[in-house]
This record gives sequence, structure tokens and C-alpha cells, in this order.
Amino acid sequence: MPSLLDIKEGLRIALRAILANKMRSVLTTVGIIIGIVSVTLMATAIEGVDRSFEKSASAFGAKVLYIQKWPWISGNDWWKFRNRRKLKVEYAEAIERRATTIDAIAPAVATMKDARNGSKLMQGTFVTGTTSSYQDASGTGLEDGRFFSREESDGGRPVCAIGANVAEELFEGSDPIGQSIKVGGHPFRVLGIFEKQGGMFGQFTSDNRIYIPIGAFMNTFGTHRDVTLNVRVTDGVEMENSMEELRGIMRTIRQLEPSEEDDFSINQQDLLTNFFATVTGVIAGVGFFITGLSLFVGGIGIMNIMYVSVSERTKEIGIRKAIGAKRRAILFQFLVEAALICLIGGVIGLIIAYPLSLLVNEVLPTAMPVSVVIIALLVSLMVGVISGFLPAYRASKLDPVDALRYE
Repeated sequence: MPSLLDIKEGLRIALRAILANKMRSVLTTVGIIIGIVSVTLMATAIEGVDRSFEKSASAFGAKVLYIQKWPWISGNDWWKFRNRRKLKVEYAEAIERRATTIDAIAPAVATMKDARNGSKLMQGTFVTGTTSSYQDASGTGLEDGRFFSREESDGGRPVCAIGANVAEELFEGSDPIGQSIKVGGHPFRVLGIFEKQGGMFGQFTSDNRIYIPIGAFMNTFGTHRDVTLNVRVTDGVEMENSMEELRGIMRTIRQLEPSEEDDFSINQQDLLTNFFATVTGVIAGVGFFITGLSLFVGGIGIMNIMYVSVSERTKEIGIRKAIGAKRRAILFQFLVEAALICLIGGVIGLIIAYPLSLLVNEVLPTAMPVSVVIIALLVSLMVGVISGFLPAYRASKLDPVDALRYE
């Protein structure tokens, strides 16, 4: 290990050499700068998308299961799932009577309609018909007002609860509670506003939805709809155990033979999480491979310049060795020089990457935590040490007599 004196002397000589060749040092770092900008932007984008996804996925509920005709991830079996029988609203009552691992269940049907409040129009709004149990079954909360009651739900009253984005679009700061909106041309009185969920899946959360009693939905928009059964699993019960119980109940309700496949799907948040992790892993692997090539090219440039630097300062190396400098001191001196050049490139790369990440944030969510900055700087140092090792080793192996005679 180099002594404190060797470290101090190595840093001093390395800084002096960099300052003596400012233009060459800056041009040498271009490859490193490009690599660090690329790897930083990639890391900030992945971090931002991961955070946004986690926030979005949480809207589906960690303890909520969705019994549906379609699986969320269907692969190439689209036609098989398309031919499945539709689920029925009545299944909810049958499951509620038999299941022992759930707290609540609510059927839901959906369509898209324009929503209007006076002159304000929100096109293509998701309208969901459900029961009074929906809040308990989905785990969603209201910011203001209330959800419709069982009496209002069973009676098919023209009432609704709206998402945060719907409230913003149709009321622009005024209080929606108690006011009427027209959904597909039919009036509904607003009882409550859901908390804003946001995230990547905003259109699938409550933000852009209008919830009305399922009876009113069927009477107004028709009965030929795909039904989703939202099921809230009891706290302390394993999701897998509840899924198996629900699967058995559904097979009984659907009168499936033991040899027949399930003609329904039970979806949960983990399906999205695992699928997303696989996709981002592949994207990250490809992205980091490409940015790794930039750093590799930059590292080759650093190595070439360090070989030039060793050749230019061969006599200096000979003098230092003649007056007692050890091999490790010479090795450390050139390693420090290479590492400092790369570190400067890393800092410049971060300075460039930060405003670029703000621009990218307009398209994709980004986040630059301290860990990304530290990793970028450590990558810069690592590239410098690896690239500078062979030239530094060559310098440390020079014979002092031959070095002093070098012209």
C-alpha cells in the first residue's frame, strides 16, 4: 500500500500533469463524458419508471384479487381467452356466501362515455358500474364526500362517485359534491371524490373514472358487459391460499369437470410487478451494454493518452527512481492521473445529464437519487483505474538508467 507521502505526492504530480495539458485532458474525457451521460440517463429513467410503476401498481391493491375473463398477461393465447364464457354479476353473492378467506367482494362492469358539466366536457371517460362494497373490495379511499350506500346501489339510483381527474376537468376548483353531471347524456348526482392515485396506469385507476350503481349502469348502458369481481383478501391470509379457495369456488359455480381447464383468470398486482421487472431488466441490460461500449471506447482513449504521458515523462520517471522513488509510488502516480481524468469526465457527465434528465422527465418519469450520482462517479473511477493500470505498470517497471538515457 502506498504511504501517505506517496498519496500526497502522487496527487500533486497528477494534478500538475493534467493542468499542464488541459486541452488534451478535456478531449480525452469526451468518451467518458458520453458514457457517463448515457449510463446516468439510463439509470435515472429506470429509477423513475420503477418508482412510478410501484406507485401505480399499489393502486391495484396488494391484498386485492381480480376474477376476470381475461388474464392480464395473455401471451399468444388471445383466441382461447376470447372464447371463454362471460362472468356474471351473481357470482359475487355466491362467492361471498362460500369464501372464508375474503373480507369483501364487488362486481364491476365498465364502458367509456363522455362526461359533461355544463360547457365542460371530458371525452372517453371510464364509467364503472359496481355495488356499495366496491370501496372495501378495492381498498380505495375518498378525498371528499361518500360512496353510494347499499340502498342507493340496490335501487339503481342516479348517483356517482368521481375520480380526481374527472373532478379537475369538469369542475375546475369548484366543489362537485351535490352537483349533477351528465354521463353519456344521463344525469348523475356526485356524492364523493376519490383520492388521486396517479402513476403510469392513471387510466386504469380511479383518477379517470366515474362510479355508478351497477343497477343504474345496466339500465342505462346495457347488460352485455365483461364482469370483473374485485376481491379483498383477509389480512393475515396468504394470497395463494385465497386464490386456491376462489379457484375452487369458481370452478364449482361454472360447473367445470376436473379434466377441464379454468375458463376464468384470477389476476393480482404481483403479475404486473413480475412482468414489469422482467421487461425493465431486459431494457436495462441492453441499455447498459450500449453505454458500456461508450465507456470501453473512452477507456481505450484514456489508456492511449496515458501511454503517451508515460513516454513523454520517461526521463522524469528515471529521475524520480534515481533519487529513491519506489515502483509502487510511480504506479500510484499514473493510476491517480488516469483516475482523476476519468473523475473529471464523470463530473462533467453528471452536470450534463441532470438538465437532460429534466427534459426526459417530460416524456418518461425520471429520478436521480444520490445513489445514481455515487454509482456514476465510482464507474468513472473504476474505468480510470482499469484503463490506467497497464501504462502505470509499464512506467513502474522502467529501468532508471534506461529512463535517464531516453530522448
